[in-house]
Amino acid sequence: MKTVLIATKNKGKAKEFESLFASKGYEVLTLLDIPNAPDVEETGSSFEENAVIKAEAIARQAGHFVVADDSGLIVDALDGRPGIFSARYAGEDKNDQANLEKVLEELRGVPEGERTARFYCSLALASPNQETITVAGSVEGLIINEPRGDSGFGYDPIFFVKDLGKTMAELSSQEKNKISHRAHALKELESLLDSFLERERLS
Repeated sequence: MKTVLIATKNKGKAKEFESLFASKGYEVLTLLDIPNAPDVEETGSSFEENAVIKAEAIARQAGHFVVADDSGLIVDALDGRPGIFSARYAGEDKNDQANLEKVLEELRGVPEGERTARFYCSLALASPNQETITVAGSVEGLIINEPRGDSGFGYDPIFFVKDLGKTMAELSSQEKNKISHRAHALKELESLLDSFLERERLS
């Protein structure tokens, strides 16, 4: 089976990639499968820059192609925060619950109509043999007042998808993989993937 290395140690994120890549015949490996995988410092000022930094650093070490994502929550009433700091919004220990509670606290008293937000995902596909490509995807929603649902991870329990009448955490993995920001980004990546892999084969 063909393999793709996803530059993450986040098991929840890896599951989304597994579901989405399985249909293309790929086995997903993550940094949890790589001994002594580097912890790449994300020094970029945008999702795209951070995804490229991660993908290129891991690709150099792994010696083959890598998909890295940088994704997060953009809340309009918070001037775009938590943005690129989504995973560490409440501190360096990457505590999902603390991050979620900090966003809710900062939005206390903000009316529903002004709680618009989006999940944004940038994907970078890098190889030691060719130029890195990037794609992006997003999904629009509202931040509700309290968590709902037991699925997903991160900010999913407070991100309400109006068209579906559910939070991200109330969706099945199949439902989420149809509409998520990562799903949209992966659809964009899929259109470029065959030519990338062909160049990889010929390099």
